[in-house]
Amino acid sequence: MDVYYLIVFFILGTFMGSFYNLVGDRLPNNQSIIKPRSHCPNCQHILGASELIPIVSYILQRGKCKNCKSPISYVHPLFELLSGCVFAITYLVFGLTWELVIALTFVSMLLIILVSDLRYMIISDEVLIVTFIFLFIEKTIIYGLDKAFLDIIPAIGSFITMLVIKKIGDYLFKKESMGGGDIKLLMIFGYVLGYPLSILSIFIGSIIGLPISYFYLKITKNHEIPFGPLLSLGAIILYFSKLDFNQIVDMLNWIN
Repeated sequence: MDVYYLIVFFILGTFMGSFYNLVGDRLPNNQSIIKPRSHCPNCQHILGASELIPIVSYILQRGKCKNCKSPISYVHPLFELLSGCVFAITYLVFGLTWELVIALTFVSMLLIILVSDLRYMIISDEVLIVTFIFLFIEKTIIYGLDKAFLDIIPAIGSFITMLVIKKIGDYLFKKESMGGGDIKLLMIFGYVLGYPLSILSIFIGSIIGLPISYFYLKITKNHEIPFGPLLSLGAIILYFSKLDFNQIVDMLNWIN
């Protein structure tokens, strides 16, 4: 039965990933996510149902537009594959529980941010606001209204802490050290992970991101690094490991 659900969530993830790729690409450009319909950027051919099957369509069309034969970026099927794997892993971690609903909402936001931040260095306010609304409603239904409201406190604490870190970074480097989207993103981390873990995600993401950042700078020749994906990586590790702050402290004490 686990294999069946794994396949179901993987397929669901690939379809959602195709949509998230569109959202992450259009919102930073102030474009509607509804109109126009998905189309070839070269010949403007509107994609039919057979051209919208995640991964499969790319393989069957040999990576080319069905109409004009112009190449389709391999990023599309790779992102769909990544989204499918993320959804499947999320199911493995949380199972068929109510927490799975919150987890899928959370990882969906992170996938959209991955697209928009890597391509445009932008974390759209619309994505963060809609995600918070969904999370608030889900927490209200699952845990009650009191819990949904109380969890706003660590969200605000995370925002303030990130803002302080940004101000210190701006002062030390004499320039903007991180964008406003990163600070707002920490509010969502605080709402889902709680205060201590949301802040810890910054350091975990930064440590893991050091080698990634090195190669990114080499490839792009750009001195600006999108911080959102690195923050997201740290948050995912903490969220999926289901460790609380006290367990992490105990682990560090044991290592010492």
